[in-house]
Amino acid sequence: MAGTLYVIATPLGNLDDLSPRALAVLSQVETVACEDTRRTARLLARYELSPATISCHAHNEAARVAPIVAILESGNDVALVSDGGTPGISDPGHLLVAEVRSRGIPVIPLPGPSAVVTLLSASGLQADRFVFDGFLPHKGGERRRRLRDLAGERRTWVVYETPHRILEALGEMSDILGDRTVVVGRELTKIHEEIFTGTAREILEKLTAGSSKGEFCLAVAGAEEADLVRADDQDELIAAFRKAMEEHGNDRRAALRSLARSTGRKRASLYRSLVEAGELD
Repeated sequence: MAGTLYVIATPLGNLDDLSPRALAVLSQVETVACEDTRRTARLLARYELSPATISCHAHNEAARVAPIVAILESGNDVALVSDGGTPGISDPGHLLVAEVRSRGIPVIPLPGPSAVVTLLSASGLQADRFVFDGFLPHKGGERRRRLRDLAGERRTWVVYETPHRILEALGEMSDILGDRTVVVGRELTKIHEEIFTGTAREILEKLTAGSSKGEFCLAVAGAEEADLVRADDQDELIAAFRKAMEEHGNDRRAALRSLARSTGRKRASLYRSLVEAGELD
């Protein structure tokens, strides 16, 4: 008889957030599949546990599926954990779970910490319906395109960002979202936890003056009618610019001059809007 794969949510930072049920299972299993064996070792040591550990992270998950399935098929249970939060939610785990389920092996989830839900619960934003979009893209152009796509979302949306890109991302959010309400959680549940509410520009200024270290989760208020009108205007501007480029043989300066005449806007203003829209570098 096959063992059971337990998918266990573990603390984001505060080790006391491990649930009694999760502790009981971790005390019983012989093997723990974890994102970073060193980080999981600290959690296990906190509770004086010493199961065998096997790494299962973003770069080796596909290769780890077979040996973990073999452990399960031999009749032994396995616990799957990430560095913090719920496995499979912007963390490794879905490939393993899919394969285990396809073989008819039991998969039992143990709920617990999630940065998305943790921030939303303290954000004051409407969260009866929301969108989670994982980590923002690494590259600036791709990140701006993603933010422009999300800008028209009427539901509250949540993304993750890394410390070395958070300031740049907030600057781009300020350009694209304007005065939209943003809630940023830094180091949630940890000693230096901070939650900021304001516009992206206001939060950018606070982080610039303080600290941008740590892990970030960002929740953004959904678009209202005025925001959607602004997005429609931007789409019209992009279409007009592309048409002007065609008419002027892809001569950028000539296209901007033509667009300035037809819209009554200054070229500098048009240029800034088109850079924001990702049409110009």
